[in-house]
Amino acid sequence: MAQTTVNTPANWNHKSTTVVTKLSPVQKPLVATGILAAIILLIAIVTKANWIQGILFIIGLALGATLLHARFGFTSAFRRLVSVGNVQGLQAHMLMLAIATTLFAIILSTGFSFTGVKPVGYVSPVGASVLFGAFIFGIGMQLGNGCASGTLYSVGGGSSSMVLTLISFIAGSVLGAYHFTFWMEDTPKLQPISLAESTGLGYFGAWLVQMAMFAAIYWVTLLIAKKKNPPMMKPLPTTSGWKKIVRGSWPLFAAAIILAVLNALTLTIRGNPWGITSAFALWGGKALAAAGVDVASWGYFQGANGMALTQTVLADSTSVMNFGIMLGAFISAAFQGTFKPKKIKPGVAGASIIGGILMGYGARLAFGCNIGAYFGGIASFSLHGWVWMVMAMLGTFLALFIRPLFGLKNPKPTDSIC
Repeated sequence: MAQTTVNTPANWNHKSTTVVTKLSPVQKPLVATGILAAIILLIAIVTKANWIQGILFIIGLALGATLLHARFGFTSAFRRLVSVGNVQGLQAHMLMLAIATTLFAIILSTGFSFTGVKPVGYVSPVGASVLFGAFIFGIGMQLGNGCASGTLYSVGGGSSSMVLTLISFIAGSVLGAYHFTFWMEDTPKLQPISLAESTGLGYFGAWLVQMAMFAAIYWVTLLIAKKKNPPMMKPLPTTSGWKKIVRGSWPLFAAAIILAVLNALTLTIRGNPWGITSAFALWGGKALAAAGVDVASWGYFQGANGMALTQTVLADSTSVMNFGIMLGAFISAAFQGTFKPKKIKPGVAGASIIGGILMGYGARLAFGCNIGAYFGGIASFSLHGWVWMVMAMLGTFLALFIRPLFGLKNPKPTDSIC
């Protein structure tokens, strides 16, 4: 029997994001195909690169499964907040960031590592590139109907339109890499600011400040919910018992905890937090290089980025994690019986292409996306992560007026929203 909760301000914060109901049959051939592909790719990664890359691929599988099972969104969370005042997604973000910040503080302050690689957070300068890049990323993710992580897990989950978003994301990343030197050298910016290391607060002091900020934002979300009594997210279908792990949907807060732990684990293994979009620039750069374009002369493809151009893509940790995310989502969708690609509508196709380009370009300028800049940046105590959040939210606000031009619907106060 389905579990329901009445939508009232009094119990709003306790509303479940899942509901027990009948699920679609398992797509067994697809499950077998996905698992076999994951095993083969894991063997190839360990053989061509090393066991550390293999572990990161497995973490990617776990990330993809978590994102898919909870339909954990950054794009939808921002859109629901700005359009109708639904704060469920942002509340999950605050829990995720609070846990990640706590784990990052311990790891970065002690230098803890499973592989001997010194952990370093994502701390980048705030300047015109971050302001503009995050703003157009906010627009792009609302047009493309997915952020960086959302694009990957949606492609793995069978969304046809997100394939266009991914291809365009890669193209925009390459364009951003081409213009990278201009934005870094010819536009104003501050020095990188770490709340822990640049302010004298130390990691404990910075942790206290960020905990207070997360608590304040969460408190504001409760006030918004009480004042607007917004429509709730449409509960995702799930089941009970152990089957819920592989067949059902997971609560947002459970996914938030898992994502935070996996990001911290990534930091202790490869020495940097979880990231996504640098791989897109690499894939596009390799494609252009194969076509005869001298991308190695670009400012972006110098140093480590230039070395990555000459190596197998399986040696790039971000790439193997991205492959894992897509495969993890594919296997999870097949277990749920939801891998069912659909025909793409012309308006959606146009929005996906434009949105992908804007996200790719914006991510290169802003030192990352919703994962590398927002999630990883804030957890690393970087000021640029907070600035990214604000600018992406402003971009989301503008995008609400653009989406209808492509036939995309915005949530309404009277709707049950997805």
